[in-house]
Amino acid sequence: MNNPGKIYGYKRADGRFGTRNHVLVMATVSCVNGVINRVAKEVPDAVCIPHGYGCGRGGRDREILFRVFSGIIRHPNIGAVVLVGLGCERSNIKSLLPLIDTSEKPVTCLNVQEEGGSLKTADKAVKAALDHLSAISGAKREPMDWKDMLVSIECGGSDAFSGITANVAMGAVSDWLIDQGASVMFGENTEMIGTAHVLARRAQNSAVAEQITQMVERAEDLTKQILGKKAGLAISPGNMDGGMSSIAEKSMGCIVKGGTRPIVEVVDYGQPPSKKGLILQDGPGYDPDSLTGFAASGSQLMFFTTGRGSPAGFPGIPVIKAASNSRTYRAMEDDMDINAGELMEGKPLNRLTDEIIDRMIRVINGELSKPEANRMDVFTMLTVNPSF
Repeated sequence: MNNPGKIYGYKRADGRFGTRNHVLVMATVSCVNGVINRVAKEVPDAVCIPHGYGCGRGGRDREILFRVFSGIIRHPNIGAVVLVGLGCERSNIKSLLPLIDTSEKPVTCLNVQEEGGSLKTADKAVKAALDHLSAISGAKREPMDWKDMLVSIECGGSDAFSGITANVAMGAVSDWLIDQGASVMFGENTEMIGTAHVLARRAQNSAVAEQITQMVERAEDLTKQILGKKAGLAISPGNMDGGMSSIAEKSMGCIVKGGTRPIVEVVDYGQPPSKKGLILQDGPGYDPDSLTGFAASGSQLMFFTTGRGSPAGFPGIPVIKAASNSRTYRAMEDDMDINAGELMEGKPLNRLTDEIIDRMIRVINGELSKPEANRMDVFTMLTVNPSF
């Protein structure tokens, strides 16, 4: 067994390290989801991503679409790729290739309109996936440094305990990671409404502070446009049932998961950071969309705190779940990795933090998290304008 204090990953040709070594089978457009689903049945060891996107998107949506697709394909947890397109979509393979040719990994490209239809394409995709699995199966983990890690932190299905247990514990873990040289990313701009002044004080410089303020103000303005006078109650029914009263309460509980270290950079949705340290992503509060943004940015592992209980994970990237209360942990023990509710029962914060760090190290080194073991994969992404 590896020394539990050390981490090991798969070194890629571009110098990055992956915590996993997967073959990705991905659709470029929803029209070929049936092909992806057939491959998933034949090659269960592959990470297969069908989705509802790929055509009828322009402007900002097109920018996000291409950034997310290319970010997932280039992701260090992916050792090889089978890319399945239709042929006439906006996000066609020809347009994507210039964005992914720096990934320096095997990529097989298939278009249904050129391969003889869906069944022939599925057969070719199955063979390609099996060939890639065989080719990358000999890869060995190598020692890696914490500076090679980007860890993201999400919270969803929150309750009144999230901001005083699970997110507090994650803030301590965030500080620990950054002190080791790792980078940590958090986001959810709509769940930072009312906290711009708090976050801006933590900015590394005035330019970052201004970006934080503008980001939160944009989220607040959009919320007011949509909800009007009810903007101050922009929380879900589940949040209310869990004891929350307002977006201000939710926001204050949300941001503590980012710890106390300086915020060194603000990045756009799905954009890889250019600096090391604590990163803020300008991404949405909706959990699955937010996870996709973190993944496209290159996060090799993600934490997800939840009060009400959410089983959602992400394709190809381990997600560690932390319940904010013992009731949810016991009710969903098959889905939860960490019981942060123990803080309310007398467990010291430093002891829980150590346990989370130990769990994280084991997952980085190959142990499956609960969503990963259960294949609770969810893939959605931010959209600005509806398809047309």
